[in-house]
Amino acid sequence: MHLLNSTTLSDLPVSLLKPSYDRSALSTGIVHFGVGGFHRAHQAMYLDQLMNTGQALDWAICGVGVLPADARMKQVMDRQDCLYTLMVKNPDGTRQARVIGSIIEYLFAPADPNAVIEKMASASVRIVSLTVTEGGYNFHHVSGDFDAGNPDVVHDLLPGSEPRTTFGLITEALSRRRKRGLELFTVMSCDNIQGNGDVARKMFTAYARLKDPELGSWIAANVSFPNSMVDRITPVTTDEDRRTIADEYGVEDAWPVVCEPFAQWVLEDRFSAGRPLFEDAGVRLVDDVEPYELMKLRLLNASHQALCYFGYLAGYRYAHEACQDPLFARFLLDYMDKEGSPTLQPVPGIDLDRYKRTLIERFSNSYIRDTLARLCAESSDRIPKWLIPVIRINLDNHAEIRRSAAVVASWARYAEGLDEDGNHIEVVDRLKPTLMAAAKKQHQEPLAFIANREIFGDLIDSERFVKAYTDALTSLHERGAKETIRTLLR
Repeated sequence: MHLLNSTTLSDLPVSLLKPSYDRSALSTGIVHFGVGGFHRAHQAMYLDQLMNTGQALDWAICGVGVLPADARMKQVMDRQDCLYTLMVKNPDGTRQARVIGSIIEYLFAPADPNAVIEKMASASVRIVSLTVTEGGYNFHHVSGDFDAGNPDVVHDLLPGSEPRTTFGLITEALSRRRKRGLELFTVMSCDNIQGNGDVARKMFTAYARLKDPELGSWIAANVSFPNSMVDRITPVTTDEDRRTIADEYGVEDAWPVVCEPFAQWVLEDRFSAGRPLFEDAGVRLVDDVEPYELMKLRLLNASHQALCYFGYLAGYRYAHEACQDPLFARFLLDYMDKEGSPTLQPVPGIDLDRYKRTLIERFSNSYIRDTLARLCAESSDRIPKWLIPVIRINLDNHAEIRRSAAVVASWARYAEGLDEDGNHIEVVDRLKPTLMAAAKKQHQEPLAFIANREIFGDLIDSERFVKAYTDALTSLHERGAKETIRTLLR
């Protein structure tokens, strides 16, 4: 058994693909905040592909952890010289594994914030990228404004304080580069947020203006924040995944990553200090990401919501179990064809019919084992962004809404906390108490759940939506998830 690190690379079996480039010749060009599974299956993988062709050798990644929980990643990265195994699980059961070498260092900000700032302030760094999840952007879920009351933000705004937040660290690095006359790095969000670059610009400049109004205005005017759309299903690494790597390749990897074969990255070509030739690794560089972004949000993400609550209520626990049921697959395609697709702009270079059928294939991949519980989590953040816009557009256009309204009803039924067999459901949501309290009243007050205007706005005032919603909710209570779907397909 070989511990995965730089000294053991040459001893690893031929069947495990390894970097073909000399990692000692790499230099850092990107600092990345949020080195989780998705980043390592996506951005780091794309760069590794380029490096294997002899390109981007001066664009290696320095990972940064900001949260206390990131100390574990620091330990693993140090022990393994930032190497890790990426294992692709195909729908036919075959697997391909490769060692990714594009990350060459990892800094833990709580231990030494100045080291992180100085790394970003160095001339070689030209991109600072982010996968910090929606919560990492610190915006109010109703107003969309920067939350200046966040305790860590309050701390960072104190004169002379050492930054704790991503905002404090990046803003200070930009300030130092400005004073030193260095070219500004691009801030590149890779999070699953609509208009992620625009959101990053708004939040970082809001923080900077609170710290120094003139600096904030300067950042707004001079720093590039390109939008992007990213996609790859990357489930949480399990002990079984670690055992598979050990058994098949004789490699001890404390934190491998598993993923599906599909990967997509659409990126606005707005970089102030250059970029790797991402297009040579299959990234689509465009002037406007929005058509691709809406395609993903309203087809992939909204379809996940259409699948997860109905599936969980019916007794399924994994996405592939539900999607391999022909009834559920037909329902997803019906939603996408009749309600999701009509709300989209033309998507250059994309065959939407093929894309939709590819989604069904991806969701059906039994080797990924993506849990429905994961898809059901934090619905109060997801439904308003992914599904409610579809409902609103179709209401305005006098188009179909029955399936979308039924998905909202399935969420309301799920929030009651019991599936159809009486098994407990662990609802995971920042608004859990409010949602569950409303859901428990809906047998007597059918509109209790959608009366929350912070989530649903004025949908409760639409007679057509209310009828479609209550019809589906009544059917879920009286006949269950599968029969409700059968009714919707008639």
